[in-house]
Amino acid sequence: MDDILIGIDFDNTIVCYDGVFYETAVERKMIGCDSQCRSKEQVRDYLRGIGREDQWTLLQGYVYGTCMSRANPFPGVIDFFKLCREKQILTAVVSHKTLFPLNGPKYDLHYVARKWLGDHQIDQVVTQIHFEPTRKDKLHRISQIGCTHFIDDLPEFLAEADFPKGVERFHFDPNCSGFKHQFRRLHSWSEAIKWITSL
Repeated sequence: MDDILIGIDFDNTIVCYDGVFYETAVERKMIGCDSQCRSKEQVRDYLRGIGREDQWTLLQGYVYGTCMSRANPFPGVIDFFKLCREKQILTAVVSHKTLFPLNGPKYDLHYVARKWLGDHQIDQVVTQIHFEPTRKDKLHRISQIGCTHFIDDLPEFLAEADFPKGVERFHFDPNCSGFKHQFRRLHSWSEAIKWITSL
């Protein structure tokens, strides 16, 4: 099936940050340990709600930098990559990720992300890995490498006016957001595995 190339986003699609944003925010004294803000979105909305967008930006740098090792792959994602390799389906990680955080210490976020992929041996089962500094560059890379399918947790990215034509788009939605769109929805990597098995 070498005519298929499935592109997959990285953060919040391959990588699960459940608990990591909360733990790091508590350690950095951005929120109290008794806070009900447990998810990434809750921590983000809380900090933005009290006018601390700068703290939210700083927190992302810490999580995607020194705390990246705390994050885990989403259940089933490694099996998905292995199945694709067995069926000779090409895969590519294509992510919008700046080289350095926008605020705070200058961690090399591309190096950290590649190391995380290596630590979980995903770099051994994926065909290509690309980290792009802007959304525009990510869109260009999807087109340039010839993705036939793309999986992303952000429906607004999938809905970009410049999204390459002819690419089948999948919204990875483990939290069942209910966001209305025309894309195929995957609630888990188990669902993605069933899809690949049916090909």
